[in-house]
Amino acid sequence: MNVAEDDHALQCTVSGVGSRDSRKESALALTATIHRFDIDLADADRQVYETLGLQAARHPSESAPHLIARVLAYALELTEGIAFSRGVSDAEEPAIVVRDLTGACRAWIEVGTPEAARLHRAGKVSPRVAVYAHKDPARFLSRLAGERIHRVHALELYALDRDLIAGLVARLDRRMAFALAVVERELFVSIGDDTLSGRIDRLPVPDR
Repeated sequence: MNVAEDDHALQCTVSGVGSRDSRKESALALTATIHRFDIDLADADRQVYETLGLQAARHPSESAPHLIARVLAYALELTEGIAFSRGVSDAEEPAIVVRDLTGACRAWIEVGTPEAARLHRAGKVSPRVAVYAHKDPARFLSRLAGERIHRVHALELYALDRDLIAGLVARLDRRMAFALAVVERELFVSIGDDTLSGRIDRLPVPDR
């Protein structure tokens, strides 16, 4: 990678502008609701076993299903260098980003149903782009079909089980604790006396 490309990768924003506006950060701090998640993660598919203490700032425009999907995506992608971005409070950033030790962007992780143009730009910024959809996956794929997306065949698309999302939304609180087990793409969430389950499916990459 040449110097110009490396500098571009460091920024990990769809516009290529890496500067942060302190006024935006102050506004987010004033208006966001802070949710804390204590998660015992046992991901047998990836051999990842960790106890997580996550803090997620929920912007007023972020729906409860999106927040839950964002937390699940973080757990499913857990690796060194992962972090929540400012997300919906800054349209130029992904929901979750993974950086290496130099600060270079290595994974751009979206939550929801982003537009093709956004994925096209993300593919130019990051060597890996993944999407965790929590809405109608068929409609999402139909929107992407035929659109120009950089390195589309490398794009990773996943559908989170909507009943699982709904079950967690019904139990959403400012502080939540649950155990998350992942076995052959099946998610098992133990929360209180209840156990919820649902699959995460890999979606086909849309044809151009």
